[in-house]
Formats: sequence, structure tokens, C-alpha cells
Amino acid sequence: MTIDQISIFLENKPEALSKLTQSLASENINIRAISLADTSDFGIARLIVNEVEKTKQVLQDADFIVKTSPVIAVEIPDESGSLNRILKVLSDNKRNLEYMYGFAGHKDNKAYMILRTTDIATTEKVLSENGIHMVDQLELKSI
Repeated sequence: MTIDQISIFLENKPEALSKLTQSLASENINIRAISLADTSDFGIARLIVNEVEKTKQVLQDADFIVKTSPVIAVEIPDESGSLNRILKVLSDNKRNLEYMYGFAGHKDNKAYMILRTTDIATTEKVLSENGIHMVDQLELKSI
């Protein structure tokens, strides 16, 4: 059960990120989660949004290079040790994380982590077998 993540390649310039967010704000697109990684020349913004296709179109129309990729979103209790439990399950099952980032939702005492792994299907199976709730694209809209 994956959700779509949008990756945007940005020049490493002061106005690049604000141009991205302005493009989305002008179309009333809400960013649910964002991660930004950069080098000296370029950056990659990774977004989780409710309206994936609309977001892709808006960004492409604004001349951004856009790519979508599947990621896993897991719901965890917003309490000490919850992230460690998930990471321990992944580690015990030899699942390697490429990257992760978190976001908060509207549910009380819940947090969400976005996970990108080398083998998504196997990772989903491991998480499911260990009772870890994964969020799908439809559920994401209600968080």
C-alpha cells in the first residue's frame, strides 16, 4: 500500500523554493509533508500532497522537473519509542531505508512517517505482518 510522492528538482538559488510554494499556493494545493535535500548546485524537494495529478500539472506548467515515486506512509503513535519500533522491525527483517521524513496529521496522538526503501513490496509485507498501519492515498486525504 503505497502513496505517491512528488519529487521536484530545483536549482540551488534563493527564489527556487518560494517559486515552488507560490505555484502550489496559487492553486490552493496543500503540502502535507515536505523534505528538502540539496547539493551546491541543485536540490530535490519531496512532497506529499492530496491532489497528486493536479500538483504535477501545476508544477510542470511552471517549468519544474517533476517525478512521482511510490513511498510508504505509516501511522505511528505520537509517543516515545514508536519510531524505534518501526525501525527495529525493518532492521530485524533486513529492510534498508533510502530516506524517511515525518509529518503530523489531524488525528489525536498520531504521527506519520514517509519511508522509501529498496524493496517496497517486501517492506510492505514486513510492516503488515508486524501490525504497523500503512496509509493509502485515499486515507491520506482524511488525515
